[in-house]
Amino acid sequence: MSDNALDTVRERITSLDSQLLSLLAERRTLTNEVAETKIKHHIPVRDQKREEQLLVRLIKEGQVVGLDPHYVTQIFHVIIEDSVLNQQAMLAARANPGSALPLNRVAFLGDKGSYSYLATQKYFSRRPGELLEMGCQSFSEIVQKVENADADYAVLPIENTTSGSINEVYDQLQHTQLSIIGELTHPIRHTLLVGKDTSIDKIRTLYAHPQVFTQCSHFLAELGNVEVKTMDSTSSAMLTVSELQRDDVAAIGSEAGGNLYGLTAIKSNLANQKENHSRFIVVARQPVVVPLQVPAKTTLVMSTVQKPGALVEALLVLRDNNINMTKLESRPIPGNQWEELFYIDVEGNVADGPVQKALESLKNITRYIKVLGCYPSEEISPTKVAAASALAE
Repeated sequence: MSDNALDTVRERITSLDSQLLSLLAERRTLTNEVAETKIKHHIPVRDQKREEQLLVRLIKEGQVVGLDPHYVTQIFHVIIEDSVLNQQAMLAARANPGSALPLNRVAFLGDKGSYSYLATQKYFSRRPGELLEMGCQSFSEIVQKVENADADYAVLPIENTTSGSINEVYDQLQHTQLSIIGELTHPIRHTLLVGKDTSIDKIRTLYAHPQVFTQCSHFLAELGNVEVKTMDSTSSAMLTVSELQRDDVAAIGSEAGGNLYGLTAIKSNLANQKENHSRFIVVARQPVVVPLQVPAKTTLVMSTVQKPGALVEALLVLRDNNINMTKLESRPIPGNQWEELFYIDVEGNVADGPVQKALESLKNITRYIKVLGCYPSEEISPTKVAAASALAE
């Protein structure tokens, strides 16, 4: 193929890509119209039977034009997830008209390029109003900014699939009156970032957040004689390497974050677990109302009486009310030796009967219980398509 012919093909591809973007934007507008109908008639956001029918039809149409079923399914899982999350955000905004702000001041850990920064961008891209980012150096500073009304929201990492729960954040929740009003899960793709043209064998100093080093411990073991320097955020690590401009230093962070600091990725997929995700919570001074059409989570904190089987008794209350627990975390109570607070995430809405009944029962058998927040669940499980249905003529 000549250069001119190649350029012509590439121009056609570019034109098709632009058309795809326009069509995706048009599709999103139409799904917002669907959300309006769901609000009016109190219809649940998700209709997985409809989603399955849609996927089956698309897989069959894709096969006719030579597209692999897996390829089609992967693309439309992302499109459906985007549609569901946008509709949920729209319903939540309608249920909380007083929470819509022209300017959302959001506190998060680090600066531009940190994983918390990327999570903040992702979450508020679906919310009305402009975004004012407020980078902070510690979790306590983040919480204080919202408590003091210097910020409207805070985005806090609460757990990671590799390194587990982030205890500092749970300890902040123990002492604040802020409410959890949202959540999101963000993929964490650790890459080795450098500011000068170099190779891995030349690296002598590595900068990253302590959680990142924990999540990439296998890679660190392979590096051998490298000095590890902990930073208060991934953005601080990237900024340091950018300023040093040496071929023997590197940072671990995201490729997207590295681009903001002019860094180049020389190795990717550094995490011990290749499917590495962090869950973030969003907190504010006031709780939100979650419409019953929207799948919700509720986070509780409680302490049990000091007797054998007290925690089991409390958890059985959830089972007896058919409430699914998605997270259980314990933290020591300062000043009370061997006593613990239990943080519990459940699927359910505080406005719904089963959750209300469970909370009343728990009040009678615990020493202390508090709802930290009820918020829309952003864990969108992909709709599965039976192979027989997809391939049937």
